Amino acid sequence: MNSMFISLLPGLVVLTLGLGASSLRAEPQLPSWNDGPAKAAIVGFVEKVTQQGGPDYVAPAERIAVFDNDGTLWTEQPMYIQLAFAFDRIKALADKHPEWKEKQPFKAVLENDIKTLAKSGKRGLIELVMASHAGMSTKEFEKATEEWIATAKHPKTGKAYTKMVYQPMLELLAYLRANGFKTFIVSGGGIEFMRPWVEKIYGIPPEQVVGSTIKVEYKLKDGTPTLARLPEINFIDDKAGKPVGIHYHIGRRPIAAFGNSDGDFEMLEWVTSADGARLGLIVHHDDGDREVAYDRKSHIGRLDRGLDEGPKRGWTIVSMKSDWKCVFPHNCK
Repeated sequence: MNSMFISLLPGLVVLTLGLGASSLRAEPQLPSWNDGPAKAAIVGFVEKVTQQGGPDYVAPAERIAVFDNDGTLWTEQPMYIQLAFAFDRIKALADKHPEWKEKQPFKAVLENDIKTLAKSGKRGLIELVMASHAGMSTKEFEKATEEWIATAKHPKTGKAYTKMVYQPMLELLAYLRANGFKTFIVSGGGIEFMRPWVEKIYGIPPEQVVGSTIKVEYKLKDGTPTLARLPEINFIDDKAGKPVGIHYHIGRRPIAAFGNSDGDFEMLEWVTSADGARLGLIVHHDDGDREVAYDRKSHIGRLDRGLDEGPKRGWTIVSMKSDWKCVFPHNCK
């Protein structure tokens, strides 16, 4: 599941690169990308679909690009950031639930017992998310998310999660928007977890976020209309769910899709299998020095099928090590 914000540098990048197509042409395109096949594929695709009168021209209304979030726009190691939020919520709520001290998987979270927690599997993680994300109004959850993301730090780097976004991808988002694209996040993460902060970090408004959801119920609380979050899964926006989520929320078939794991495979497959110019791109985490190297055997963000089949399908595989001059904004001076 899945900046979160108040990072001035990414905001300045978005502002600078998003001034419009005319100003963009006067500046280097995608400055944090090395020249090579990946950058050429992106620029070539954009030039084709924006060349008015050309055979591959796409009207601005149809220029839809969808991006996975975890591992594509920001870091997902050593755990999904929304999961870290859930863990912190469990610890914050523990005093109200003394039974958690002896009940798994809550006991494992409170004791930082990652090995036992891993054994709880998907069911255990869902139980944690339900306990930490439900039982409140949507407004209360938004406030909790905003407060957490404003201070939470990455366990390895000690930097705010809002600074653990990928500079080359920020530039890509802005470059596409400057060329008439509308950019969407399509993530397995919770839609209400992402919406409060994505605009400040990525320049993507909350209505352009597609994600997993829990059920919400309208009710009157002390005479006040309220949307209450229920402890029940509504929709999982991952794997085969991503094309479905796009259909439900966007209503147009995108012409470009960006991901990093096999959880994004069906999204890229659906987008690139349609007629006309299409772009499918996978971010390959092969840089163990500047970030984390992982792919086929990773328990998070596993990339196996995409590496094997992606090139055969014409998808662009981006090497973080070779294609990016830098990774995070604080290292891109």
